[in-house]
Amino acid sequence: MTEDRSILSRPAPTPDLQVRYGGHPDQVGDVFLPSPLAAPATLVLAWHGGFWEQRYDRSHLAPIARALAEAGQVVVSVEYRRVDRDDGGDGWQATLDDVAAACEQLPRLIADAVPLAVATHADGEPRTLVIGHSAGGQLALWAATSCPPRGLVAAVALAPVADLAMAWQLGLGDGAVTAWLGGGPADVPDRYAASDPAALPAPRVPTTVFHGRADSVVPIELSRRYVQRVQGAPGSSVQLVEPGCGHFELIDPAPDHPFPLIREKTSGF
Repeated sequence: MTEDRSILSRPAPTPDLQVRYGGHPDQVGDVFLPSPLAAPATLVLAWHGGFWEQRYDRSHLAPIARALAEAGQVVVSVEYRRVDRDDGGDGWQATLDDVAAACEQLPRLIADAVPLAVATHADGEPRTLVIGHSAGGQLALWAATSCPPRGLVAAVALAPVADLAMAWQLGLGDGAVTAWLGGGPADVPDRYAASDPAALPAPRVPTTVFHGRADSVVPIELSRRYVQRVQGAPGSSVQLVEPGCGHFELIDPAPDHPFPLIREKTSGF
């Protein structure tokens, strides 16, 4: 199957507002709001993929972010510091620091900016769901375990790089894991232990992993192995959904793609 990569070059819908969570140019979130604002909704924090590389940014996630907003969610497409293959960029720690900062700050910043749009728990914390695609799926799973927003209710991972050691072994993204982490599992085992979803405890919230059986960018075996490892862990609820699609259909909200299933898994919380 030839992967349809058109979503990567499609014009991005314009967000309704932007919110900064730090001083670096990449520490920003694009906010997509339902129209009309019929009722308070769960806040969705979304991370794009691109093997953590600087050349890929949040613009290609905007179509599904807008579609989820049109379905009634408040969606923040989160940018973060990434790796420049020429000079190494900021590397893995800066990426994870940004994910943690976004989880800490963005729910409250968005709730304060559009208070009538965001649903909250009884304690006032915004009800938050994390979602990500590809490398962003790895970040969403990492966030759900390592730095969950205080109001986290669920996690969704779309074709995630859910097993970094296996991704390194397969050489995915022309050595993207080595470029991000600085080596293989034997070289920097502490970095894999700190960042690999397959090496971390299972999320303590309902988690759905979508992975297309025809994915040639991130093989479905990564998600199967991840789910096999974390299923049955105390307090965890992890489900794997295997649509018959490739890598990019999962973030393309066309009606004949899996978007209706993804929309269902981001609603009702």
